[in-house]
Amino acid sequence: MKKSILAAGVALALGAGVASTAFAQVKPEILVKQRQAVMTLQGKYLGPIGAMLKGAAPYNADVVALNATFLENLARMPWDGFQASTEGVKSAAKPEIYKNMAKFKADADALEAATVKLGAAARARDEAGVKAAFGGVAKACGSCHDDFRVKQ
Repeated sequence: MKKSILAAGVALALGAGVASTAFAQVKPEILVKQRQAVMTLQGKYLGPIGAMLKGAAPYNADVVALNATFLENLARMPWDGFQASTEGVKSAAKPEIYKNMAKFKADADALEAATVKLGAAARARDEAGVKAAFGGVAKACGSCHDDFRVKQ
């Protein structure tokens, strides 16, 4: 009986600790690091597809499908890291993001939609569809970078 009460107490204490941690405010610096990590991963998975489509590497439908699926998921991830609290943190993000959040959100939505098309074409093993969809992803990336990323 004492062991079960002790176990229940420990579980309750741990649960309370996890819940309070989950609701704690994330530091702006951490948000920036997280969104930068997602963008780095997007480049990691987009690059090989681009190389294959340019003929710089042999086309591998399995790799394209895997990478496109990763991209489809990654495209949804960085946006919550662009909170107003991150505006003063050193990064390649232009201040225009926080002044024109509607356009930034539209660009984010365009990237998400484009990666869905790329993922579907890649999983269908449709190389022509991948080529067409890849252009949409590249355009969405470029549009957002042109408007909202400091040139480095």
